[in-house]
Amino acid sequence: MIMPVGQRLLLPANPAFIWGSLVLAFFLNMFFNMVFFGRAAWAPDLLAIVLIFWTVHQTNRVGIGAAFVFGLLMDVHQGSLLGQHALAYIILSYFAITIHRRMLWFGLRGQALQILPLFVLAHVVALVLRLLAGATLPGWESLLAPVFQSALWPLVSLLLFAPQHRAPNPDATRPI
Repeated sequence: MIMPVGQRLLLPANPAFIWGSLVLAFFLNMFFNMVFFGRAAWAPDLLAIVLIFWTVHQTNRVGIGAAFVFGLLMDVHQGSLLGQHALAYIILSYFAITIHRRMLWFGLRGQALQILPLFVLAHVVALVLRLLAGATLPGWESLLAPVFQSALWPLVSLLLFAPQHRAPNPDATRPI
């Protein structure tokens, strides 16, 4: 396969880095929910962004099973309806797997636009489940969360690709 102009060759992703970044995103979600945002409807879900990133780029390692487990952990942490986040993350992961080959042809901004409907769908699923359980409508602020998540996609991509961009044995004669 011929590499597109300007695209760098990536090293294989370290499994410890993949799972460590997912656990870190889970703890950051917990931290932001407890300290900064509370249970704000507009707050971006960092775990969903990192989960979808690894689902798109490492489909064989991170998939629907990981989405289910992390979704249940988020349900327990937030004290929400058990399975609400799990179902939203599973749907998000499933559709990310279906479009992962197409997404890789776009740049980061194009990928953010491709992933926006998936984040909207996940939030709609979670909202419908909450409404069926008897919760009140959160208001227009809940529409901002998928937009913020999509806007964070390029930054998260750059951060998670950073360890793969370095040369395994750098020296002055190799540009890669």
